[in-house]
Amino acid sequence: MDVDIEFNESAFRHDIGIDDIRYALKTRVYDAALLDFPEKHAVIGFDRAGNALEILYNEIDDKTIGVFHAMKARKSFLAKLGLWG
Repeated sequence: MDVDIEFNESAFRHDIGIDDIRYALKTRVYDAALLDFPEKHAVIGFDRAGNALEILYNEIDDKTIGVFHAMKARKSFLAKLGLWG
């Protein structure tokens, strides 16, 4: 993902750091708009330790995204995306 990234304070609520969020965005295996909220995008990627993360962002403009959620990927979230079970 070759864009500028802005971070909302809520992105750090689950103790995921900037470096791991950036790494997960680079190693993403899934990136799509949410069906219920098409202005929001979901990413599944990996932190530097290899743990799956779920990240939510919105597009600010053609070159910038705003990350507002990051945490270890939950099975329920993966299932909602059709990636689990």
